[in-house]
Amino acid sequence: MTTLPFHTSAPETQAVPALPMGAHAITLHCGTGLQLLPQRALWWPAARMVMVADVHFGKAATFRRAGQPVPHGTTADNLERLDAVLAATGADHLVFLGDFLHARSGAADALWQQLLPWRQRHAHVAMTLVRGNHDLHAGDPPAALAVALVNEPWQPCADAPVLACHHPQAVAGHTVIAGHLHPTLRLRGPARDALRTPCFGWGNGQLVLPAFGAFTGTAPDTLPAHWAQFAVLPGRVVAVPGTFS
Repeated sequence: MTTLPFHTSAPETQAVPALPMGAHAITLHCGTGLQLLPQRALWWPAARMVMVADVHFGKAATFRRAGQPVPHGTTADNLERLDAVLAATGADHLVFLGDFLHARSGAADALWQQLLPWRQRHAHVAMTLVRGNHDLHAGDPPAALAVALVNEPWQPCADAPVLACHHPQAVAGHTVIAGHLHPTLRLRGPARDALRTPCFGWGNGQLVLPAFGAFTGTAPDTLPAHWAQFAVLPGRVVAVPGTFS
């Protein structure tokens, strides 16, 4: 496979956009300011870095090969939403917090034919994968994607006590940003109606992101009850009353 001529330096004329619409700002105990985005992503403005968790590229293809009738177009949907996040933030660095690929059987030529042109369109953006449990079985993405590969825990910025991981874990003196849990919560209305929605969770020195992938399972009640939770609603992220922060 031919390696494409990617460059990781941002264009000199790149404009810094306003804060993304619908974002919810939080400040870590170390003073680092972050933005929780309704696209189920995290924006770190000072580092010009976006983080997403659990994209699970190739998952639908894996299910179809096993004879399951699952929808087509999930890769295109994921890439369109990543385009929107990068456009809204002007990020210089995109970090995947594990489970970039779902399974080795889904890592087929058809997937790379979609991912390689997308990567070329974002050649100025550095990309890093913090390997997750699915990546260990599926294998690393091809070198042509120009994605740096690291193991958890990984410190993105030397001057900030923040660690990027796939699995949530407590590390003394640091805030861990992770995925893996695919958290959701149930919002109940006054008419006995209910809505289940992806959410962010924050507590005990850990910040857990919702799954980014368009075709991923969700897991209710995976976060400790005393954590602050932030519901991902259409176009905005909102803090859920009654949770501890």
